[in-house]
Amino acid sequence: MFFSDRKSGGIEWIVCFLGNPGREYENTRHNVGFLTGDTMARRLGADIRRIRFKALTAPADIGGHKVLLMKPNTFMNLSGTALQEAAAFYKVPPERCLVVSDDVSLEPGRLRLRRNGSAGGHNGLKSIINMLDSENFPRVKIGVGKKPHPDYDLADWVLGKFSPQDRKLIEQAAEKACDAIECIITQGMDRAMNLYNGKQGD
Repeated sequence: MFFSDRKSGGIEWIVCFLGNPGREYENTRHNVGFLTGDTMARRLGADIRRIRFKALTAPADIGGHKVLLMKPNTFMNLSGTALQEAAAFYKVPPERCLVVSDDVSLEPGRLRLRRNGSAGGHNGLKSIINMLDSENFPRVKIGVGKKPHPDYDLADWVLGKFSPQDRKLIEQAAEKACDAIECIITQGMDRAMNLYNGKQGD
């Protein structure tokens, strides 16, 4: 399942899972990307811990495609720095830089796949758009729910932890998101969008 990543041309795809490093951020809404990365690593028998490109990384194989899994260590607002370094090193275009993030506009656990688009107010996506100088990278977004009322501080909301009920939905969604990632890489975005857009863990 594993392979050497010594040659710069070896990696075909980068899957970048967004979150904040540090124990205090574990199990928060903003770290759904990291949770999905850990789920994917377990599924593939990988270990995302090699420090490269300002991130924890692991090479893996998805359907015969050489993939770099990465969890940036830069904190959310600078996620693009890590992804840009890896993409430049491996000469991977934005169209094959797949980003997994939380989304406050979706119900907890619901998936939204997008081929491209704006940051939608997400600072991690904004950083990636700036550093790649492109909006044309695919995304898998996982719903974490809207803040409870308009005056609630958004930063407090995304850095807050899930209720036990929502946590179960998020764990199921992480599995679905991994299915979607595999589908995007092996069968294409159109197929993945048809299968997984709007889906919720069950």
